Amino acid sequence: MTDIEYLKKYYKGNIVDAIKRLESGEPVQYIVGNVDFYGNIIKVDKRVLIPRFETEGLVEIALNYISNTNLDIVDLGCGSGAIAITLKKKNPNINMDAVDISSDALTLAKENALLNNVDINFICGDMLKPLNKKYDIIISNPPYISYDEDIMDIVKNNEPSIALYASNDGLYYYENILKNCKKYLKDKYYIFFEIGYNQSSRVVKYALKYLDCTVEVKKDLQGFDRYIIIKSN
Repeated sequence: MTDIEYLKKYYKGNIVDAIKRLESGEPVQYIVGNVDFYGNIIKVDKRVLIPRFETEGLVEIALNYISNTNLDIVDLGCGSGAIAITLKKKNPNINMDAVDISSDALTLAKENALLNNVDINFICGDMLKPLNKKYDIIISNPPYISYDEDIMDIVKNNEPSIALYASNDGLYYYENILKNCKKYLKDKYYIFFEIGYNQSSRVVKYALKYLDCTVEVKKDLQGFDRYIIIKSN
């Protein structure tokens, strides 16, 4: 489906104005105001990153390891809340926390939780720093684009830079989480990451450096290394 076809199907306002916005370089998802993420309607605007199909893959992988039991799970850098909302809807008995440093993003994430009728504990803060409990599972799709990496103008000019870029060649948040997460994890745990296509080897090294764990790398539908699964030994 082309962007114009998508607008004609889903946009509720003046289609002529919508097409002008599209032609000016605004993402179609922001114009429509929502996306379908794993079968759930998630509101999006310039406060949050647009959830992508690669992140649906991260959720799919995590769901394979989550039974419908009283697990404690935290989504670090939750943005629109798409990951946390989907996990909670699929497993209503889990205890789901979601953290973001952007209060604007959390405002929208709370709207999305209400829209999807799920109870999530949203926390404003920088990744692990505001947490005060231990978790069975950490899941995160953190900012992972290097500051000197070329990205499409439609992304660079519209989506929040705080949700896109990270230092250390895009690896800052992975190392920061892995270096500091042990005190927030139960004895038996999983960590699920979405990563950049060329980052798997270094993220694996960080995991093995800071944790006593087993690490698995999985590919996305395009054949790129995209997901890291870390399991306690």
